[in-house]
Amino acid sequence: MASLVACASLSLHAQWLNNPDPKAPRTADGKVNMTGPVPRVGGKPDLSGVWQIEGGARGPGLYGLGESTNSPFFANILANFKPDEQPLTPAGVEIFRKNRQGTGTRNPQSYCLPDGVPHGILLPEPFKVVQIPGETLILYEVETIFRQIYTDGRKLPNPDEVRPTWYGYSVGNWDGDTFVVDTLGFNDLGWLDAGGHGHSEDLRVQERFTRRDFGHIDMAVTITDPKTFTKSFTVNFVERLLPDTDVFEHVCAEDEKDVAHTPKQ
Repeated sequence: MASLVACASLSLHAQWLNNPDPKAPRTADGKVNMTGPVPRVGGKPDLSGVWQIEGGARGPGLYGLGESTNSPFFANILANFKPDEQPLTPAGVEIFRKNRQGTGTRNPQSYCLPDGVPHGILLPEPFKVVQIPGETLILYEVETIFRQIYTDGRKLPNPDEVRPTWYGYSVGNWDGDTFVVDTLGFNDLGWLDAGGHGHSEDLRVQERFTRRDFGHIDMAVTITDPKTFTKSFTVNFVERLLPDTDVFEHVCAEDEKDVAHTPKQ
């Protein structure tokens, strides 16, 4: 159930046909040169474009619909840890246990609720980055929802001043050619993965975007939540450009009939 709802987008990776990006470097056969130079704006890498996480080889576990493979972090944000070494506090263990009751029927995605941070960019589904002066926008195709990252010099609010939300409050700064995004102010309703690892309202996430060439962004995401995890940890993955296309609308609740048949816990 969770894997189906999480990735049942109707993305075709070609929402605008025959509309090649005129700024993209191309090889002799007309294909986009994914290892071409990094585009820049104002002296900094331009992260604009449509992206999707690079998937790995298929194996046991959760997958989306269609052809896209997924990162292990989509199913398990703690995939780098051995089962007996996962840095979960007793509260974190209890959150995971409750979320796993009913074979994942508590998954917010089953109810067309937001994916949150960083799960939204771990999905095997596209998202669009729009980089403009003063802010950077992330437009997620799944659920047609957006996120604002402010780059106008403002600081993060004090934790006691925030109104907890699914995507929190985000500010971005440049560390050389790496775009660093710090986020806080989350509610405690989201899942960090499709497997059921949750978090508290004390969650803080730092994302580091490094566009190493035209077609790839190297990601390093650090998760800190002392109520849920015994230590901070970092996951690394790659976002791959989907050139000559765009995101499309995805209406999760349209003609939705599954939840009515889901056993109540």
